[in-house]
Amino acid sequence: MSQLSPYHRRLFAFLSIASFFEGFDYYALAQLLPEIRAAFGLSVTQGTAMASVINIGMVLSFFLVRQGDRVGRRRLLSWTITGYMVCTALSAVTVHVAQFALCQLLARLFQSAEVATVMVFAAEEFPAERRGFVLGVIQGVSSLGAIVCAGITPLLLGTALGWRMVYLVGGVPLILVAYLRRNLRDSQRFTGEAVQTRLPLLRVFRSRYRGRVLLMSAIWALVMFCTQSALLFWKDFAVTHRHFSAAQVATCMTIAAVGSLPLVFSVGKLLDVVGRRASTVIVFGLTLLGVGLSYTDLSPSVLTAGVLLGIAGTTCVLSVVQTLTTELFPTDIRAESFGIANSLLGRSAGVISPLVVGMLSTRLGYGLAVQATGAGPLFAMLLILLFVPETRGKELEETAALS
Repeated sequence: MSQLSPYHRRLFAFLSIASFFEGFDYYALAQLLPEIRAAFGLSVTQGTAMASVINIGMVLSFFLVRQGDRVGRRRLLSWTITGYMVCTALSAVTVHVAQFALCQLLARLFQSAEVATVMVFAAEEFPAERRGFVLGVIQGVSSLGAIVCAGITPLLLGTALGWRMVYLVGGVPLILVAYLRRNLRDSQRFTGEAVQTRLPLLRVFRSRYRGRVLLMSAIWALVMFCTQSALLFWKDFAVTHRHFSAAQVATCMTIAAVGSLPLVFSVGKLLDVVGRRASTVIVFGLTLLGVGLSYTDLSPSVLTAGVLLGIAGTTCVLSVVQTLTTELFPTDIRAESFGIANSLLGRSAGVISPLVVGMLSTRLGYGLAVQATGAGPLFAMLLILLFVPETRGKELEETAALS
């Protein structure tokens, strides 16, 4: 296995740090939903509707992601990091729910575009035999950011600023990330392509890859329909249905989050050793089990185990799908293809999911409503096994040509 150059190690560190703060900020809403509902006087249904409105930003991020095929990965990464740093910090000073939702929608837009750009950047720059490992670790660091958010949120809620302090803490350190990007260069694969002055909208659908982008979009939609709700509503479920105290929630989440780390950081190695298809079976199976156990009336220890598997599964499943999506398209349409599959079509399910869970929860309760979303990863796994080729150990030029 080839060694990483000093530049590759610096790039790896930068992308990981950016991913850490993305995970921190993304998970903040799940941790703060009860407090934000109380601050703005929202019911459970209104809270889920607000979450869906905020998630529209993930869909709109497609229009920013696709610019990576024109302006380059490095420049777009600078735009997105700056954008969601500002919007996250502004979320802390909002005084009306509409202002908060708008700031968070824009933060989601920049955040989702940053994630897509990071993954495309990493896939293009690192050697084939390390690609799964690198992408897995970067996604794992995002999960670590979420874990840190879960760990310090109870402490920050005790400050005078309450939930607003979480967004300040999540936004301000991104100044460091913006500073560290100054020595980055664009990916060699992108700079080797002819510069594109204009990008016809949805040009991938006029290429031979239109069937593949629809397949990956369906897989993303099925996955995101589950992952967008699996952890978002757990704290609300634990407080309102299981009557957990804030201390019990914090203990459960801390144990589960820390316990999930070995699984989260091993998925990249798993992808490179056993391959993408075998990893899909293992990872998607853990996701289904975790979502099923997290929303039950079983003992707190079983619930904690479920949350552990839920955190690990919903993180690792993204590593699998992100890796496949970056590998299956050529360089000149890689960013746009990732944006269509992940943001425009795939993450539209992330907007719908909280609304569906909110409506079902009034009749079935949070438990059954969220558990029903587990059908998504099950069908996504079947699509991968039936229609997605194995890409382990192959260069991007080879993987894009696979049928």
